[in-house]
Amino acid sequence: MTNKTEARLPEGLSLGREVTYEAHYNPTLLQGVPRALSRDLQGISAQNLPFSGVDTWTGYELSWLTLKGKPQVGILQCEVPVTSKFLIESKSFKLYLNSFNQTQFANRGDVEKTLEKDLSQCAGEPVKVTIFLPAEFDNFAVTPLAGKNIDEIDIDVNSYSPDASILQTSDERVSETLTSDLLKSNCLITSQPDWASILIKYEGNALDQGPLLKYLIGYRQHNEFHEQCVERIFCDLINLPGMEKLTVLARYTRRGGLDINPFRSNFESPYPNRRTARQ
Repeated sequence: MTNKTEARLPEGLSLGREVTYEAHYNPTLLQGVPRALSRDLQGISAQNLPFSGVDTWTGYELSWLTLKGKPQVGILQCEVPVTSKFLIESKSFKLYLNSFNQTQFANRGDVEKTLEKDLSQCAGEPVKVTIFLPAEFDNFAVTPLAGKNIDEIDIDVNSYSPDASILQTSDERVSETLTSDLLKSNCLITSQPDWASILIKYEGNALDQGPLLKYLIGYRQHNEFHEQCVERIFCDLINLPGMEKLTVLARYTRRGGLDINPFRSNFESPYPNRRTARQ
């Protein structure tokens, strides 16, 4: 189910369609989605973004061949700036990465350069790519989100669509970090579930944590891409009375070997890419 608050989508995307998996390098598989499609609904201008940040992707199914034909594996880290004109559509990203499986490269550096060139062209802005080889996989140790988890608050829930009108603040001034593991939204095209843990760090008038949890649970039947949901949450919170500094980070569980981790903030830099237990 969609409604007028959910983003539109351009035609021609591979998402939701039967496709052929290609094992040889094919950069034309990548597809971008204009960020403006959802930002227009939020009243966000590309010339005056209320946040900075990055979409950090982690790819666990990256493989290629050496010039002698021997398979190599690595974990991909891809950082797409929020200022890019396009976000990268996830199924096309998966299909593109699969096209490396039977493709020969001289070394890891050549693979990184190829990925950076193609992903930057798709996003419309330079994208940073790092490949970690097996000896470096300990960079991805499980690290829980730091902050106060609000999931044990006893609340009644009777709506599963996001409703910013239920959010409340008090006159108490605070600086705190709140987390929840109960965020779920649905893919804009296929309606498949997207599961996430979320971190909200802020300074300003104190958020009423019960309504905040209810608001986050409200995304449970909402259809939007990961990046769009996080920007919607950021905009709904930053518009509350007395909200001054705000960071919203969501770490989504992987699908097709890829996880997406949107970070939006008006006062701090993106955090290191540390996966949670569900990732």
